[in-house]
Amino acid sequence: MKTTDASAAQELTWFKSSYSGAEGGECLEVASMPTNVLVRDSKQVQGPIVVLSPEAWAAFVRRPEV
Repeated sequence: MKTTDASAAQELTWFKSSYSGAEGGECLEVASMPTNVLVRDSKQVQGPIVVLSPEAWAAFVRRPEV
């Protein structure tokens, strides 16, 4: 896992969870690239971005709730 600056991802299409509701709340947004999956805080879109491999993202979303 690594982080990147928000300016590197301005042209991407970001998706927010449908669980966030109309208020936005405390949510993550996700954008997909051919070789990476990017994750950011929806309240701080100019903040840091976490860069994951597609395999790491798939493992994260498959993980059962603890």
